[in-house]
Amino acid sequence: MTLHMWWLFAVTVFLLSGTPGPNMLHALSRSVHVGLRRSLAAMGGCLTALFLALVVSAAGVGTLLAAEPRLFDVIRYAGAAYLIYLGIRAWRAPVHDAPAATGETLATPGLSLRQLYRGGFLIGISNPKLLLFAAAFFPQFINRHAPSAPQFVILIATFIISEMFWLLTYGIGGQGLARVISGPGMKRLFNRVTGTIFMGFGGLLLRLRA
Repeated sequence: MTLHMWWLFAVTVFLLSGTPGPNMLHALSRSVHVGLRRSLAAMGGCLTALFLALVVSAAGVGTLLAAEPRLFDVIRYAGAAYLIYLGIRAWRAPVHDAPAATGETLATPGLSLRQLYRGGFLIGISNPKLLLFAAAFFPQFINRHAPSAPQFVILIATFIISEMFWLLTYGIGGQGLARVISGPGMKRLFNRVTGTIFMGFGGLLLRLRA
């Protein structure tokens, strides 16, 4: 892989990662509800899911999913159902009038770091299109005349670092937003807006075709 090709990949992935999607919305929402520090566990779950998806795509599983539409549909329906479920939960989430100066609210009480991590992982892994995207995208930047394994390591590391940057950026934005959302009415509005977006992502996922 030439330096020019790596820069092209890095810029493309940076712009792609910054585009609002389920992972970024989840980081923003978690930061609003539980604060930036505790939301890091959710971001870790998203990054773990992304890493696994990229590794299995590099191993050729994305090609298998493309060749087996029924298997892809099972994963797609499961992912869409989970996003819609999260949207419904956000709509129905109770809100309380509590100080927001620390970026904390009582909308999601009792969530452990393990639960936050698991939620982030499920969000990240619920998008099967990532597998197919990586399987089709990675080969465009691989030098076929050089060992592929080191090149995949570089590409995956670049992707993870870019995603980490944007997750933290959205998380910091959520912390700032939490200071603005202080009353129950604003919290309820935020929950319903994010819930609607999650359900919208789920609906779009159902419309996708392998």
